Amino acid sequence: MSIRVMLVDDQVLLRTGFRMVLAAQPDMEVVAEAGDGVEALQAVRSTEVDVVLMDVRMPKLDGVEATRRICEREGAPKVIILTTFDLDEYAFSALKAGAGGFMLKDVPPAELLAAIRAVHSGDAVVAPSTTRRLLDRFAPMLPGGGGSGGRVRPELERLTDREREVVLLVAQGLSNGEIAARLVLSEATVKTHVGRILTKLELRDRVQVVVMAYETGLVRAGGSAGPAR
Repeated sequence: MSIRVMLVDDQVLLRTGFRMVLAAQPDMEVVAEAGDGVEALQAVRSTEVDVVLMDVRMPKLDGVEATRRICEREGAPKVIILTTFDLDEYAFSALKAGAGGFMLKDVPPAELLAAIRAVHSGDAVVAPSTTRRLLDRFAPMLPGGGGSGGRVRPELERLTDREREVVLLVAQGLSNGEIAARLVLSEATVKTHVGRILTKLELRDRVQVVVMAYETGLVRAGGSAGPAR
């Protein structure tokens, strides 16, 4: 079954370029397009979509708010944010809104296709270290982000000591392989821990684990661990 993709960007030429790349793939099809967030929300209501490629700076309704509303829907499609500038503050807000990751618009076609397949399979499409770098820059500037006064999640109490260790290492930008080496575990075991953490904290993916860690103060700007809760 093909991966159903929606393109959301106010630049027609950009959408055309992405559509041509995706159309050449046997496992993908573009099922909808939108020029702004309002059109995107209308399309999601009427079309079955698996992955949304979402611009952030658009008229009428920007990609951040559109992402928030899409991700609130039951059975929501995965959202990949496309931005012109690395470390875009809009990308930060979109991650908090529920996006599974972000990519630059000039990403090589092969990387874009790999990202779509990855997010469709349930993985995040941004390296945790890249997400952390984004959060390091913008978390202190936004309400509720990166400081010791972050909102404490009672769900954290459900985590075992080992799961808390894994959360901290995920939030500090380590991959599953790096975490496995650090904790002397198999990579499969780490993947299992990450899955349980997502379930217990009711998070969509590891990107949201990083965001949560900043919001609660478990990790502070610069990647250091905060005080124990």
